[in-house]
Amino acid sequence: MEQANSKGQWGSKFGFLMAAVGSAVGLGNLWGFPYKMGKSGGFAFLLIYLILVVLVGVVIMLAELALGRKTGKGVIYAYRSVSKKYTWVGWLGWLSPLLILGFYCMLGGYCIKYSVANIGDLFHASWGIGDADPAKYFGAFTSNMGQTCLFTLIFTILTIIIVNGGVSGGIEKFTTVAMPALFFMLLIVIIRSCTMPGAGAGLSFVFKPNFEVFKGTGWISVLATAGGQMFFSLSLGMGIMVTYGSYLKKDDNLEQSALLIPFFDTLIAVMAAMATMPATFASGLDPAAGPGMLFITLQTVFNAMGAVGPIFGFLFYFLVFIAAITSSISLLEAVGSTILDMKEGSGITRTKATLIAGIVVLIEGLFISCDGLGANGFPQIFGQGCWLDSFDLVSEGIMMPLGSLVCAIIFGWLKKGYVEEEVKLSSEFKMKGFFDFCMKFIVPIAMVLVLLGQLDGFFGLGIFS
Repeated sequence: MEQANSKGQWGSKFGFLMAAVGSAVGLGNLWGFPYKMGKSGGFAFLLIYLILVVLVGVVIMLAELALGRKTGKGVIYAYRSVSKKYTWVGWLGWLSPLLILGFYCMLGGYCIKYSVANIGDLFHASWGIGDADPAKYFGAFTSNMGQTCLFTLIFTILTIIIVNGGVSGGIEKFTTVAMPALFFMLLIVIIRSCTMPGAGAGLSFVFKPNFEVFKGTGWISVLATAGGQMFFSLSLGMGIMVTYGSYLKKDDNLEQSALLIPFFDTLIAVMAAMATMPATFASGLDPAAGPGMLFITLQTVFNAMGAVGPIFGFLFYFLVFIAAITSSISLLEAVGSTILDMKEGSGITRTKATLIAGIVVLIEGLFISCDGLGANGFPQIFGQGCWLDSFDLVSEGIMMPLGSLVCAIIFGWLKKGYVEEEVKLSSEFKMKGFFDFCMKFIVPIAMVLVLLGQLDGFFGLGIFS
């Protein structure tokens, strides 16, 4: 009989799928995807994104799941199990979620704040948004250190509580309820958004072919943006799928999971665009408004809906909160699971490992919250406008694509057959030819372009101009 991973195991295939999709479906879909699509040409961005998901996302996903299940370890010790000389790649995959969690918990706190504020508007309470200009309201909130720190604290504590419940008792139990609920709430918001007068222009922006943005070297910029978004959204290169893979049973079909997770994640991302872009165009607002689209542009839309606005506002921000917390628990689990690996045999418990990781994340989150998206005069690093961008640069901009580039070299060239051996325990590996070709040639080239494009985007180096 198969021995379960001592750190935990999924109770069902559906539970694992919901947890993995929950990890993939997060702020990257509901916050990042729409605004990055907005500033990257709409359909052109969507096309590049879909191509990258198929040629890069699916194969990296399969490699990470196979690595996790084969070793039964978190990301550092998983790569160390392949060879000690690859341990540094595991460190990239461990530090990425640790850095991301800092700003993720802050943004999750924003979602709680806006959910509460829309409930306040529903009951005409003083703690609602009321008649305030959405842009001024957002600016006042983000620069208020006390408020942002409070909501960051609440979100982080909720994340710690769920992860401390364990793999099947905490993460799986929560996500099997949360993910279906998110899907149906998103459908409600889409229906309302797409029935607004003038919404057709938003749908055309998303689905009507337009390649103006590809002119010159513009396609490199779109590729870099879509590539960074894909890794962030699919939870690749950040140790999560390695960790979740380590809790899989040997008869769980890895090929199927590597196809289903990107499919559902991309479906939710496109649905998020359908929920936001039609409403944005219908209200005459800018689809390239940047990160503020989630909290300024859309709140403007909800304010214009009249009496039903607060209802749709609460529904939307609450579903973004659900998406955010299903991802934050996977990020914290990836960090905590590796701490358990490090302290194996020392008697350290899941609770202690989770608290250690959670306290570090909370300190990060409070520090980034105090920065107020650059509004509070904090000294900035790496030439970025705010601490969020600095942490994003190091994690999404450098560590994740670099780690995935090396992952492709290891399993495409240096350790050929490593993934195949594990995959064949649960399926015939029908996509072997596709996997081998993409890992050897497509992924390395794509990752080099994404990495250069990300650095160009963050630093304005003019590499492709």
